[in-house]
Amino acid sequence: MDSSIKTMAISKEEFRAALSRFPSGVTVVTTKDATGRFHGMTVSAFASVSLDPPMILVCIEKTTGSHDALQESEFFVVNILAEGQESISNRFAAPIPDKFDGINYRLGIGEIPVLEDAFVTLECRLAYAHEGGDHTIFVGLIERSNTEDKNPLVYWHGNYRKLEID
Repeated sequence: MDSSIKTMAISKEEFRAALSRFPSGVTVVTTKDATGRFHGMTVSAFASVSLDPPMILVCIEKTTGSHDALQESEFFVVNILAEGQESISNRFAAPIPDKFDGINYRLGIGEIPVLEDAFVTLECRLAYAHEGGDHTIFVGLIERSNTEDKNPLVYWHGNYRKLEID
């Protein structure tokens, strides 16, 4: 870690409590490791980076089982979940051996699984990986996307929520 960065003045608990007040969409990031084994994890730390070229970022905790797979792979997919897909989010957040069992997917760019039921998919080539404390910031160049007209799954203050759309 950069020695010029000071440690947090607040506790981890205070930090989590503060950020839980910020609503976010829910994504599942999929990839494969060097042996070809599929990996997937629920991720809320997702953002756009650039319009030209089209780039996004995801922040992945270094101790997460799929972190190393993302570093090993040239590709990853951000699958944005729709309202009603809490079970998919929970499945990919759980420490289970085969998260893809019973999940509908197709193979996309780099033979990475793309969740067929996601309402937005962003198939990315890994462009950069940056240190970010206990996380790595992975920046992807979007090479292919698909979008459907659905409402997003939203996570706020420790629970899944629905948007009220007029």
